[in-house]
Amino acid sequence: MEGSDDDGVPQLSSHALAALQEFYAEQQQQETLKLGPEYDKFSVGSVEEDWQLSQFWYSDETALSLAKEVIEVCGENGRIACISAPSIYQKVRGLARESLHVQLLEYDQRFAIYGDDFVFYDYNEPLKLPESLEQSSFDIVIADPPYLSEECLRNTAQTIKYLSRGKIILCTGAIMEDLAAQILGLKICKFIPKHTRSLANEFRCYSNYELTLDRLA
Repeated sequence: MEGSDDDGVPQLSSHALAALQEFYAEQQQQETLKLGPEYDKFSVGSVEEDWQLSQFWYSDETALSLAKEVIEVCGENGRIACISAPSIYQKVRGLARESLHVQLLEYDQRFAIYGDDFVFYDYNEPLKLPESLEQSSFDIVIADPPYLSEECLRNTAQTIKYLSRGKIILCTGAIMEDLAAQILGLKICKFIPKHTRSLANEFRCYSNYELTLDRLA
């Protein structure tokens, strides 16, 4: 749900949204079959941004930079949780393949193509998580709440706090700086994430440690 550019997007009914997600999942399955066994599921591929879910994909350079950051932080045997950040997950998995434990917590069920790495996640129920996601079990959590609202950030923060055993990266609007500090104790970073398309709201990264990306800036 990367991008968080609009906190007032009209919402579908739960029934209509479920039907839409089922359609997307079937469409993605069919696309994968057409592409054949050589298809790289860790590529963005044909998964298009869905404005109903406030999705705005990161640029390739940003996604790769953040993926390298979290891999460096957690090491070879580390555990990474990507909350509402599928393009970062894709780059992490593309770089590390099966050597790291990576989970994608995401509402969009098109990403169920990632198998056991995918966990359905609804920020409205921040602690409704499978037993396999144990408390304080991830070396780093990187999150991109889908909407620029206090409720969305506070709820997502509950999930972050539950999963994290230490380091946190949050990607969201610059207008959320005070809340990010208040709720999660995060400071704004020098590194500025970019998207494949221009957003109306200024976008920033926040963390509770000094990013390698910032030291190189």
